[in-house]
Amino acid sequence: MTIKIVMDTDPGIDDAAALTMALNDPQIEVKLITSVAGNVTVDKTTKNAQKIVRFFNKDVPVAAGAKQPLIKEFEDAARIHGESGMPGYDFPEDLPKPLDKSAVEALHDTIMSSDEKITLVPTGSYTNIGLLFSEYPEVKDHIERIVAMGGSLGKGNMTSAAEFNVFTDPDAAKIMYQSGIPITMVGLDITMKALITPASLSKLETMNETGKMLHDIIIHDGDNSDEGIAMHDVNTIFYLLHPEAIKTQPMWVDIVTDGPAIGETVGDIRGAYHDGKTNADVCVDIDAQAFNDWFLDEVAAITKP
Repeated sequence: MTIKIVMDTDPGIDDAAALTMALNDPQIEVKLITSVAGNVTVDKTTKNAQKIVRFFNKDVPVAAGAKQPLIKEFEDAARIHGESGMPGYDFPEDLPKPLDKSAVEALHDTIMSSDEKITLVPTGSYTNIGLLFSEYPEVKDHIERIVAMGGSLGKGNMTSAAEFNVFTDPDAAKIMYQSGIPITMVGLDITMKALITPASLSKLETMNETGKMLHDIIIHDGDNSDEGIAMHDVNTIFYLLHPEAIKTQPMWVDIVTDGPAIGETVGDIRGAYHDGKTNADVCVDIDAQAFNDWFLDEVAAITKP
């Protein structure tokens, strides 16, 4: 059975890799891609999403989204992803035009017109999602679940407490986590374990045209180590296809929206609060070798038209 998804994203190197997997895996049908300000400004994230769609000649609509967070000041991650957000590869420039409607309108229309419930896969800040739920609360009944990259039960990667996606727009994250929709939090607790290893990266370069493209942008990721490079957003797609390789724990997750811990995802690990209620399944462990093997297998199977 095909999983029908909408990807809300801010490409971004790892977002581009996640889009690559989602657009080409036969078990997934991408109904819509919406862009948001995050790793770089929204004009760049929109263009980068279009580049990936064009690279694979896919007929998937792209809608441009929020230019800034709901309340806090916008801070990008160009220091990690480069000024363009997706450097290192010469993509085609004859790009399809984005939809003539906002991301929020496109999300509403796509979700409400679908004959099956949609899975939302946000891999950037959650501004579009927060706006959608605020303006069109009726869509909640038509969403199967949310599989969101973001958050951490431990230390962050933007501040000592906060992961970047949640930090970028914590107020939108709070709206999403209070929506009542089943949420899987795909956070740093697993994405910093499932690194693309140097061995995997070297195989990508000579695998095929898709592998070379991914290799060429991944090596420009500014957040790397001798152990490998975190492909944070790709873990959402891996989870959709191989949940057996990821351990989750149900808990209540609160979002800090001000002060020095702004953007922190506070997981009630002990179940000490909220009367035992939970609002998320939090990913806490992953089979990193299985992730690497799957990543390479996915790329190897892609025959670019």
